[in-house]
Amino acid sequence: MKKTIRDKVSLLPDQPGCYLMKNKQGDIIYVGKAKSLRNRVRSYFTGSHDGKTLRMVSEIEDFEYIVTQNATEALLLECNLIKKHRPRYNVLMKDDKSYPYIRLTKEKHPRLEVTRNVKKDGSKYFGPYPNAMAAQQTKKLLDKLYPLRKCRTLPKRVCLYYHMGQCLAPCEFDVDPSQYEEMTRKIARFLGGGYKEVQKDLRLKMEQAAEALDFERAKELRDLIRHIESVMVKQNITLNDNTDRDVFGYAADKGWMCVQVFFVRQGKLMERDVSIFPHYGEADEDFLSFVTQFYHEKPALPKEINLPEGVDADLLENWLTAVHVHIPQRGLKKRLVEMAVENARIALTERFQLMERDKERTFDAVRNLGEALNIGHPRRIEAFDNSNIQGADPVSAMVVFTDGTPDKKEYRKFKIRTVKKPDDYETMREVIRRRYTRVLKEDLPLPDLIIVDGGRGQMSAAIDVLENELGLYIPVAGLVKDERHRTARLLMGEPPEVIDLPRGSQEFYLLQRIQEEVHRFAVTFHRQTRGKSMVKSVLDDIPGVGPKRKQQLYKHFGSVEKMRQASVEEYRKAGVGDKLAREILRVLRGEASQTEKDT
Repeated sequence: MKKTIRDKVSLLPDQPGCYLMKNKQGDIIYVGKAKSLRNRVRSYFTGSHDGKTLRMVSEIEDFEYIVTQNATEALLLECNLIKKHRPRYNVLMKDDKSYPYIRLTKEKHPRLEVTRNVKKDGSKYFGPYPNAMAAQQTKKLLDKLYPLRKCRTLPKRVCLYYHMGQCLAPCEFDVDPSQYEEMTRKIARFLGGGYKEVQKDLRLKMEQAAEALDFERAKELRDLIRHIESVMVKQNITLNDNTDRDVFGYAADKGWMCVQVFFVRQGKLMERDVSIFPHYGEADEDFLSFVTQFYHEKPALPKEINLPEGVDADLLENWLTAVHVHIPQRGLKKRLVEMAVENARIALTERFQLMERDKERTFDAVRNLGEALNIGHPRRIEAFDNSNIQGADPVSAMVVFTDGTPDKKEYRKFKIRTVKKPDDYETMREVIRRRYTRVLKEDLPLPDLIIVDGGRGQMSAAIDVLENELGLYIPVAGLVKDERHRTARLLMGEPPEVIDLPRGSQEFYLLQRIQEEVHRFAVTFHRQTRGKSMVKSVLDDIPGVGPKRKQQLYKHFGSVEKMRQASVEEYRKAGVGDKLAREILRVLRGEASQTEKDT
């Protein structure tokens, strides 16, 4: 333990709170909560840990902490800090994950919509649905059953939905509020699990239509009944209490965690969601952190949450207040939790098997590629690609694959300095020279294979710089694309020869991945560079015109052309002094300065 950290640990209070671990750059890499800050933080620097936790601890150079009044406050603070700082070693909800709901708006003319933003606006929300497809299918079904309006803004005349019988056309006709009340009541009952009543009613209408020989209407109703069955009837597990609850289970192994959530609505198991992610802390603490983020700032909550044993349910219940958090001990609820845990364990095991299989395939691909090129096992491969548009804003990019896997922290970008016109060969020379001069100077690891995007010319340029200028003898290969811009051939040797690789082989697929990745990285960098150069204005070169002044001028005049045609008096109205206005007009009109006139 470092002396500075040891000193700070000895002064930690025996109180609840949150701690923030920092690396040598001062970045927050981990946020945790504790009932006792002294005991929890000290545990990181004493005792034994698994490999992933050791990696995190090795990066800790400093920490700070925030004392709270109780553990519940620490739980909420931890969630807020994680969302704010997004620490790399914390459990993070992927893409700030939110779930779709069906919203029944509270308006004069209500409508249905699918949304991920649940607000306290008086609307009724039904869900969550684990994916947008399930929510959209259910909404389409409801649109056929209940003719609420579809338009966000009422049009001036009836639309197609009215003629299809899916809208009451409040844009043109008066609608009795009692009709809306009846429909919203039926929609709420339907989404609450009462769809069997709707099926029964539709079946009766279908039989009546058939008896009246209206077979077309009878067929429509039959298809609607089948649609209800396909969308709504998905399981057989039912609890008799008709309570909305979320059932959680988790499994953790080898530094990874899988969390399964079962959504039980009106006593029926409707859907589930699966999340798999790396974790670095204690399994029960990281699981609780996941659940906290799951419900953070969500007003639409179930009546009950069921958790597996070993989790601090009281802490979560104290935070959620209006929700009963329960660890069931017997019966169907316990079996549901056990089922969620077992599903999590199976999903995690499957992930490990797939990872191992991919690892074996990738290892074999790298080995076979080395054998085909006769260079041994190319553990580290560095690939280069250039990008420009008719020579404008030329850039280059390098990606690194270690043992066949992208090593993104090793990726590098290059802005071309010496090449002023479209010249792919000279661009490759500059990039290879700059990259490997630095490698030699800083004693960085050398690659086992260099791949350039291109053919003989790019290869010759790279080899010439490596061997004749830097004295490096590293195998260089070229990847050539076909007319559809797909990987076609691998070149190697001097003079370059085509290396015969089966197109369906893993090694050919590895080369495709490398070429696509370096191309993606180069094009993305070029777009960023080009975007910055495009927003550069002639105003940027005028002393006294900064970003705020430039924004002010664009807001007043609207364009550079109008600025060029304006008078000094008009600039005065824009809040610009006469001296600066005359200088702006001089530059925009291309006139010589007084100094230039004198010379």
